[in-house]
Amino acid sequence: MGAVVGVLAAVTVGLAPAAAASDEQSKEWYLGPMQAEQMWKVSTGKGVKVAVIDTGVNANTPSLKGQVLADEVPKAVAYHATDDYAGHGTSMAELIAGTGAGGGLKGLAPGAKIVPYRVQLEGLKDGEEKEKTPEAWQALKAAADTDAKIISMSFGGMTTDEDKAAVKYAASKGKLLIAAVGNNAGDGKSGYIDYPAAYPYVIGVAAADKSATVSKFSSFGNYVDLAAPGEGFPGWCDATFRSYCDDRNGTSPATAITSAAAALIWSAHPNWTVNQVVRSLIDTAGRKWPKDDPSKYAGYGMIRPRLVLKDPNYDAGPANVDPLAKDNGGDLLAKSGSSSSPSPSASATSQAQQKGSTGEISAAGSSTQSSSDNNTLWIALGATAAVIVIGGGGLAVMRARRAK
Repeated sequence: MGAVVGVLAAVTVGLAPAAAASDEQSKEWYLGPMQAEQMWKVSTGKGVKVAVIDTGVNANTPSLKGQVLADEVPKAVAYHATDDYAGHGTSMAELIAGTGAGGGLKGLAPGAKIVPYRVQLEGLKDGEEKEKTPEAWQALKAAADTDAKIISMSFGGMTTDEDKAAVKYAASKGKLLIAAVGNNAGDGKSGYIDYPAAYPYVIGVAAADKSATVSKFSSFGNYVDLAAPGEGFPGWCDATFRSYCDDRNGTSPATAITSAAAALIWSAHPNWTVNQVVRSLIDTAGRKWPKDDPSKYAGYGMIRPRLVLKDPNYDAGPANVDPLAKDNGGDLLAKSGSSSSPSPSASATSQAQQKGSTGEISAAGSSTQSSSDNNTLWIALGATAAVIVIGGGGLAVMRARRAK
């Protein structure tokens, strides 16, 4: 299981003065290559809700004030949803929908809204806190019954039957499920992709650095679908929220940025289904290989939402055809059609504690490892491209293997 994430950095930067705001946002190096300012003229993610299942989300950071819809968390899983015990979930939320106010991070989709879910991840103390905090599968099922279109999961370890069933349920509701593949690559040979990223109907995201190089820590194998920037920018250090840490790395931030990219697209095309949003992300991803022959090191390529947004008449294909049907091995997304709407009532889930077979669930977020790797794939960053790896652990239910 990957180590707990999000607080491993040597340099901290205080928030307060206005100068700090400029400095922090300038470290979000990917905003330039992704042409964020141009995209925001078309879409900011307005009207799209992103459920962030994580260590909780602090709704009172300068960047997240007014951005967090805590009242929309179903009561059964709402325990301390805005108390972030690690800083990880708040960092992910800011990367998605932060306004950049007061020195905070600017999200890629600053017009989107965050619905926070605090779940039992690594680092949560035993006792009453853990007993009252919902399991990840409980939060996922509850989120599936809301009007959040996107569910962002920057963690691994969902390997139980309940976990698998919750993923399937959320997919049947037409939700876009996005998860971190994990930071398990290690020596570049034995890394395995984590769950939920390896489940059918989940978009697995790997990390790349600013030189468009596959991250050394990013898990590889067979189930990564997209890559996104995942190295070298700030994030919250801990639960005190006094300062950011520089040089945060991991598949967690890459997942958050991909969720934000999807929010930009869905905001611009609110009538699209999850199939069309996914297809547009895949079709426009930066790669140097045929789309129908995804590489086990790079999948379908680096997210480039600007290519969707720049064309108001972009054709995202049929609404009821799953673009990853071959990999997913089923037709849940095809059947879901435009059903990314809430059920009459949120699911009431129990508080029973069910652990994954690999141990405690871990955040997938930060690493201090370098990004150079002999298996690196290079793509010109000018077009916002990247490199990734697709991993496959021998757990639970896998998606179909890719040939390459």
